[in-house]
Amino acid sequence: MPRPPFLLSLLCLLLAVPVLGVLGAWLAWDASAIAVLQHQLGTVLPDYARSSLLLSLSVAVGVALLGGATAAAVALFEFPLRRFFEWALLLPMAMPAYVAAYAYTDLLQYSGPVQSALRKAFGLQGALWPDVRSLPGAVVLFVLCLYPYVYLLTRTALTERGVALMEAARSLGAGTWRRVREVALPLARPALAAGVALALMETLADYGVGSYFGLTTLTTGVYKAWLVMNDQLAAAQLASVLLVVVLVLLWLERRAQARLRFSSSRSGAMHASEARRLPLRGLAAVGAFLLCTVPVLLGFVVPVLVLLGLLREEALHAELGLPLERFIEWSLTSLKLAGLAAALTVALALVLANAARQQQGAGRRQPVLALVIRIVGLGYAVPGAVIAVGILLPLGWLQTRWPQLSLPAVMTGSIAGLMYAYLVRFSGVALQSVEAGYARITPHVDETARMLGASRLRLFLELHAPLLARSTLAAALLVFVDVMKELPATLVLRPFNSDTLAVVAYQLARDERLGEAALPSVAMVVVGLVPVLMLSRAMRR
Repeated sequence: MPRPPFLLSLLCLLLAVPVLGVLGAWLAWDASAIAVLQHQLGTVLPDYARSSLLLSLSVAVGVALLGGATAAAVALFEFPLRRFFEWALLLPMAMPAYVAAYAYTDLLQYSGPVQSALRKAFGLQGALWPDVRSLPGAVVLFVLCLYPYVYLLTRTALTERGVALMEAARSLGAGTWRRVREVALPLARPALAAGVALALMETLADYGVGSYFGLTTLTTGVYKAWLVMNDQLAAAQLASVLLVVVLVLLWLERRAQARLRFSSSRSGAMHASEARRLPLRGLAAVGAFLLCTVPVLLGFVVPVLVLLGLLREEALHAELGLPLERFIEWSLTSLKLAGLAAALTVALALVLANAARQQQGAGRRQPVLALVIRIVGLGYAVPGAVIAVGILLPLGWLQTRWPQLSLPAVMTGSIAGLMYAYLVRFSGVALQSVEAGYARITPHVDETARMLGASRLRLFLELHAPLLARSTLAAALLVFVDVMKELPATLVLRPFNSDTLAVVAYQLARDERLGEAALPSVAMVVVGLVPVLMLSRAMRR
């Protein structure tokens, strides 16, 4: 039996250190830890849990309704501009929620253009609506930015079998709404559950919106305990609570995805391409058109227009003009970090996927390899706040016991520490894309190459690498864009005086300098459009 790849397994286990570091804080269960927990239970933890629960439940309902309704409209019915909305409904994925928060705060706040124009036009006084920087405002923003997760999965499930089964039900005499209720909705339920779980993981991992809006969530509580109160134990306890919630959501998402794959693998009554979508007329067509128009406008078009307006105003009225030199410096830092992280994560994904392929070709199972691959895939579900605390806690423990070690100095406030955090957070994204590419390469090709005497290295370089080119490029782009938008881990672990576009946009917006924050925010949106356009193109194919 071949030996397990020890070095590779060790590397992947190192990527699990942040999660183990957070959970390991509970091992030091002494009187001080109990006192800290009791203090949090009596003060901040109930508020954190209540706010996070209300936010999560509201976002879950919102993304399920909006994402499911738009997916059903596009997949099952025919109405004006349906083909345009097929890809346009994905555009809000390019808009980070905290960037949309900056835009809508400027647009809707008391001194913003909308309220000022209404007060001037109608002679009104005072605030015309509640402050957008609130829990309800955060719910609306998250729903507008995260519903594409539900839309994408639900639309795929309905397109594969929904149209055909709807037409089969029509031939049996079922009415339109009965077909939707008894055929489409049960078919879309696993996809809805998986999409909602993904959206909730993104919501719980967010720090930018919660901090900017002043919300008391678990994520903001972790940073407040660590950076403001300097209480490592309290931060670890809050991070562990957040981690357990996210792991439960990940388990639910994996379970829903498994049910979705099983449902999609079964043969339907008719191939989807042979069935026709139900044409809508009159008010029904207008309703479907408005249903798809509103989220695109509010989730992408309006924030982009507000940011461009802020950018224009800043360029016209700033005494020294736009800080282009500093913007170039921020951009170069972001590009450097994102490019290096993409290269490292894709390289690790290729090595892992190839090792799994070789073990599969040898006909032997490697439980250790399967375990470490699962560990790497877990990282994307772990919030940046948990990763940052999970990195700093073990380093602090090492520093107290072996002060002569230089590892804490190397890993904190350095590019090495940031790259480690990015590897933990985003290797799963690259691995999933590379594994999808390997799934399209038949194992018979490998067997033929080995029979002709090709070594493993030659097999990978001359056969696998060309066939994996598209998957590798897609993985690199996805990681690149995710790193460009990453805020929590970068905010804590970045080197001194080395700011990225995401960090600068957050700091400027926090200081109420929204005009200056518009430039890095627009840049992040433009970069985020790249994978969205790639995804929409792949779906059209």
